[in-house]
Amino acid sequence: MVNVAEVVGSLVRRGATLAVAESLTGGLLGAAFTSVPGSSKAFRGGVVSYATDLKRDLLGVPGDLLEREGAVHPDVAAAMAAGAARVCGADYAVAVTGVAGPDPQDGKPVGTVYIAVSGPGERIWSRHVRLQGSRERIRVETVDEAIDLLAGVLKENIGEHFG
Repeated sequence: MVNVAEVVGSLVRRGATLAVAESLTGGLLGAAFTSVPGSSKAFRGGVVSYATDLKRDLLGVPGDLLEREGAVHPDVAAAMAAGAARVCGADYAVAVTGVAGPDPQDGKPVGTVYIAVSGPGERIWSRHVRLQGSRERIRVETVDEAIDLLAGVLKENIGEHFG
């Protein structure tokens, strides 16, 4: 996995900004980015939208999508990322939604996670992962996967190389 400090450093060097929208990680993703000294030069903020209605009301996830698919869906992750970029005024936004357990949610088994990155031009990149282990392990691995996806987007978008 990519080191979060490298990702933050890349954003800072490029003058790019970042926001997050989190559900199952409950703030861990934002904490990972802000653990890096100097992250305030890139990190704008985030929304922890643990409750489904907050995904709709704060991030603009369409209510009909949430009613039809539930909160654990790739289109929900994409809408969360786009909403976080808009709400926080960021160039990039990373969003995570999924099931950390102990019980399934919206018909999705524990370990189902959707991650999305919103970038310039409202482009969206996404990833679906199936994680195993305890609730805490799923949450931590979700953060790692989200950072890895953002690193891939930065590599593709601005030619950055990590590791």
